[in-house]
Amino acid sequence: MSVPNAALQRLRLRTELRKARTAARLTQRQVASKMEWSPSKLIRIEAGEVGISVNDLRPLLDAYGIRDRRKIDELLDLARGSRRMPYSEYRDLYRKEFLEFLSLESSASIIRHYGAMVVPGPLQTEEYARAIMLSYNKSISDERLERGVEVRLARQELLTSGGRELFYVLDEAVVRRHVGGRGVMRAQLERLAELAARPGVTIQILPFSIGAHAGIQGPFSHFEFEADEMPDSLYLENPRGDSYTTNAPDETGRYLERFWELEDLAIKDDIGTLLRALADRMEDGRDDLETLLGNATPVEAAVAQE
Repeated sequence: MSVPNAALQRLRLRTELRKARTAARLTQRQVASKMEWSPSKLIRIEAGEVGISVNDLRPLLDAYGIRDRRKIDELLDLARGSRRMPYSEYRDLYRKEFLEFLSLESSASIIRHYGAMVVPGPLQTEEYARAIMLSYNKSISDERLERGVEVRLARQELLTSGGRELFYVLDEAVVRRHVGGRGVMRAQLERLAELAARPGVTIQILPFSIGAHAGIQGPFSHFEFEADEMPDSLYLENPRGDSYTTNAPDETGRYLERFWELEDLAIKDDIGTLLRALADRMEDGRDDLETLLGNATPVEAAVAQE
């Protein structure tokens, strides 16, 4: 069983268990009492924070009044397949909210991400990833730094595993900020140009010239899943590091529309050419703000230059 499938199976199982409890007209507290569990155990299972063993699941299904053998076997199979979650070995490195994000990302068939400040993890070069992590925490140990870079590089499997569609809208600030110095940033821009040419990967740039827009509120990721019964999911994170995940249709639908609005505003043609032109400008210093005051934005200038 692949790791992405394990994440998807846990997501499906927690959805089925919540539906079963609701159909049985039981509260979480009532179920916990029946099972002789602490309420927090059931809450964590239904939130997908922990898996559930087959031995625990059998009496839980009995408490919900589920007697159909086919349904029981289906849920038991989900429990077995969901025990190995992606990136579980990094629990000491990341909060559970971010690990849940990684599970959603690894399981989704369509990923839409708006990036406001930094290059999204799956698109980062190793040197850029290391520089970003050091900027977040200058006192980070070498071991934690290297493990964090490992995670970012592992996420790049999204770019090579078939069947996914990846859409990224990046604010101009993302491609203008000199993360790690000019050399590191030039390599990162060239990497983005290379990725933009790959099938299934779409990268667009939102120029400063469009002014204020809905994306100013912060970055977000929207996930769709191949399984029809799985609802879309949304992940939000603010500059303080607080994060929020939901599959409520009103919120996921609102952010999907927001992403489409940003796509309509973003530059979409000849992105590879644009990114390489920006890389050249960065290399020779022509992207410095002091030399650009009163002129077109760097993105517009790069387009005009080509």
